[in-house]
Amino acid sequence: MLVESRRARMLRLTVHADGRVVVTMPRGMSPAYAMRFAQARSQWIADKVAYFQRKPKPLLLSANKRDYRQYKDAALDLARQRLAFFNVIYRLAFHSVTIGNQKTRWGSCSKKGNVSFSYRIALLPPRYADYIVVHELCHLKEMNHSQKFWDLVSLAVPNYRDIRKALKNA
Repeated sequence: MLVESRRARMLRLTVHADGRVVVTMPRGMSPAYAMRFAQARSQWIADKVAYFQRKPKPLLLSANKRDYRQYKDAALDLARQRLAFFNVIYRLAFHSVTIGNQKTRWGSCSKKGNVSFSYRIALLPPRYADYIVVHELCHLKEMNHSQKFWDLVSLAVPNYRDIRKALKNA
């Protein structure tokens, strides 16, 4: 794709993770010159496309308000069901369950026993959503990330380390 920009001072070549190639050029530059610029770097473009194809796909796409409204109820149902399921093991009291549109957190737990989750848990594979639910449920007993906390998490999710690592890359 060729894009003309008022702010561009020089040619810029960008390869996106989805395979799109964008050549940004300053206003007034010849499109033919910009295309020759890109063609001269065809090997670099091919290398970048191959790099993105090898890289693991993210679990989720970026979030927006429309998605939040669409998935909020499903996320609340999921959170309540999985909390009830895992609380058979832990037998911990919690006050309320809420769903939010957090950008940087999958969930949180307050000292008052309020548990909150991102609506995006409804979009995750079940084992990842279960880990997040168990993680917050365990915070009702251990409000830290001590070894005691992780021992609690491992009762229900023994492979929590692998899941945690995958979620950090999401």
